[in-house]
This record gives sequence, structure tokens and C-alpha cells, in this order.
Amino acid sequence: MRAVTLRDVQEDDLPVFFRHQRDPVAIRMAAFTAPDPSDRYAFEEHWARILDDDSVVTQTIMVAADVVGYVASFVEEGKTEVTYWIDRSRWGQGIASRALAEFLGQVTTRPLHARVAKDNAGSLHVLQRCGFTITGEDSGFAHGRGEVVEEFLLELRT
Repeated sequence: MRAVTLRDVQEDDLPVFFRHQRDPVAIRMAAFTAPDPSDRYAFEEHWARILDDDSVVTQTIMVAADVVGYVASFVEEGKTEVTYWIDRSRWGQGIASRALAEFLGQVTTRPLHARVAKDNAGSLHVLQRCGFTITGEDSGFAHGRGEVVEEFLLELRT
């Protein structure tokens, strides 16, 4: 098993993220995605805002020399949330769990919050494996599915 490492996001990572986030299977699984994942301009504007915002912590996930995704924390409605995206070709390899665990060692804000579509068993498992517990439920319109999707709300206290 190759080591999973995190590093600061570099400009060259963005085209890789864009490619990952255009995968229709991954879009459906994530559910809560950009309205038009193929809109390169909107993607670049979104990432410019992320990288310019000092309250956002974003790291590129690496396996050997390969960019396989990202993990980030951001403040939404006064709560610090985490999110991540892994290239679908790397699902099921423990990469998300290892990357999130390492990230949680860097981001010490607690509590941390996360949201996951109820039927996204893989992401729910990753979050629970890293210590998050379900604290509630919500639903909202998910662009990745074009419909209202139910989700779990999770929290990490320690």
C-alpha cells in the first residue's frame, strides 16, 4: 500500500481536480456538486475564491507522484465543515480515510462538521472511521442528481 500524503494545492492540480469532478458516477455519488460540472470558467472562479480565502484550508491528496484528490475545511453559517474528493479510479483503497485522518491532525478546530448523502455509504464509512458521528438529517436540492437528496449531518468533537 502506497503512502498517502497531503500538500498545498498547486496551480497544476486544478486541471486534475476538474477532470475528477466531471466523472458522472462520482458526481451522482457526491450529489451536492456544481450546477454544471463541465463549466470550466465557473470551476476556475470557484477555486480562485477558495485559494484566496484564508479561512479555507485546502490540501492536495497525493499517492506517490499522483494527484488523487483534495481535502478541505471551510466555514459555512458559522460552522467549520470538511469536504473531500477522490478520483473514482482510487475509490475503495483507503485513500480517503488516510487523507482525512491526516488532515484532521492539521485542522484542530472542533467541532468539525460534515454532510453526506444518505446513500453514499463509502463517504459515510470514511467519516465515521475518522471519528465523526451522525447528529442529524437534512435534505436539499442536489445538482449532481437533479433532485432533492436526503443527507446525514455529522460532527467530530475531539
